[in-house]
Amino acid sequence: MSGIDVGEELGARAAQARALALLRIRSRALAVVITPAAVAVVLFAAGAQGHLGGPVWDGVRWAVLGVAVVVLLVAAAVAVAVARARPAVSPTVPVAEEGAPDLYRLVRDLADRLGVPAPSAIALTPDCDSWLEDRTHRAHRGGAGRVARNTAPVLVIGSPFLWWMRVAELRAVLAPVVAGTDSSAHPDIAAARRFVRGLDAAVADGAAPGRGALRAVPAAFTGWVARLLLRACREHAAEMERCVAATASMRAQGVDYALRIAAQEQVGLAYAGWDRLLTRVALPAWRMGRWPSRLDAGVVSALTELSRRDRLADGFTSRLGERPACDLLEEPGIADEATSLLAARLFHGGPAESGPDWAPVDWQQYPDEVVDRKWRTEAARLHRVLDAMGVPPASVADPAVPTLARVMEHLAGPGGPGGPGEELAAGIGAAVARDDAQAPAPGPAQQTASAAGADPLDLWGPDPLPLFPLQPPRTGTELLADHVAAMVCCAAVDTAGAAPGLDWLDGPALLVDGERRADLAVPVLSLVEDGDPDPLRSWLAEVGVRSDKPVRLV
Repeated sequence: MSGIDVGEELGARAAQARALALLRIRSRALAVVITPAAVAVVLFAAGAQGHLGGPVWDGVRWAVLGVAVVVLLVAAAVAVAVARARPAVSPTVPVAEEGAPDLYRLVRDLADRLGVPAPSAIALTPDCDSWLEDRTHRAHRGGAGRVARNTAPVLVIGSPFLWWMRVAELRAVLAPVVAGTDSSAHPDIAAARRFVRGLDAAVADGAAPGRGALRAVPAAFTGWVARLLLRACREHAAEMERCVAATASMRAQGVDYALRIAAQEQVGLAYAGWDRLLTRVALPAWRMGRWPSRLDAGVVSALTELSRRDRLADGFTSRLGERPACDLLEEPGIADEATSLLAARLFHGGPAESGPDWAPVDWQQYPDEVVDRKWRTEAARLHRVLDAMGVPPASVADPAVPTLARVMEHLAGPGGPGGPGEELAAGIGAAVARDDAQAPAPGPAQQTASAAGADPLDLWGPDPLPLFPLQPPRTGTELLADHVAAMVCCAAVDTAGAAPGLDWLDGPALLVDGERRADLAVPVLSLVEDGDPDPLRSWLAEVGVRSDKPVRLV
């Protein structure tokens, strides 16, 4: 037996030992519940045999019986609540086998090589990670009827991996994940996981708002009991999952191990590119009521650009000649659109359906639909705040004309850097907050996402999707700097022949003579924070921007 086999066996036994420890906690809780009933049985049996007689013992017997009945009823109610609680499930986009036969074939071949059960299904998530997820709870079955408890878990794959990685790299990365189905099939580990997930779901149900007093009190008590049990299970559950992961990793070492080492570099690179794409490119579009419909394809462009700029990533683009993993899907464009909409709903809170205020946008339309609209919307908001503050226009002849000179004169005016800038920043922050509050609320999770069929997130249930903001709230100074930069860009487009553009790593970009100008931030900050307009005036003169000319707003 090799060292890997010995380590795998030891890891499996350690995971099983931790699972048995969790099941013993469940057994002890059951023992505590039935102890009053057992005492009552003993007392009544002793009385029937002529022992422990007299009115005192009769009173004790009936008192213990009453306590036993109450404890059993409460325990039964808690057990029913835990059994009916809906365990957490990750929002994903399901991939049917007829829509990705090659992907299913790759996963099954990988499971055969590893000697483990194949996952029961495959789903995509807008994240740079992959994992197995148990969805055998009756709340997750929909109309599928009864599902066996030993059904294999669902394989969840990060959608950026499919577009950036090659087929061989994806197989190497998925090997340790698929190897985890062996532990999922173990009855003790599966039972321990169901126990812990049920407790976790009961705690979440107990903390859910919006219940009346009659339902809130029992739910809170159930949550309190589940929280006590979870506290006792915490260490064993964490160690069990750690042992399961170690066992799966050791089992997968015999499959494409050398390639997996190289593929892990692609995982880190994909994560970096995906994060930049979401925060710098997708987030401005979401704030403008547009959601990019090809985020996964965009991550390839972002990582290619990163490879061009960063010598640490040099050579990674040579892989692009090999077959991409997205070719394993029959309709990669449809899958990309579905995961892109899910990313918008998770990271921004967008609605489930497209509409006039929430429409998809292609990368070719991004400069006009997003960048230009963003700049002109922010410039218009800036001038509305100036109007509300009573700031006089720069042009006395035509006071209704919005100009960049008005903004610069106000920020560079008397009062020092802490005067007009702070007041204007506070006004901008309040205006942004009002506009965000007036934005349409996200639709419910079960709302139809497309005309092709039901929302793929029906599995999530009626609760709203969790929101994972990509950035912390921006300060008033940061918002003011963004609005002043937007005003400068509008003036450059209208008076100097510049154009809006898209930078795959930095988002909205100003193109002058076809080249990106990335040096605008410093002079804008000098004006906003220090009240010094000279750096910005020098920049405007270099580009050929007329600050006294009118600017077209939204």
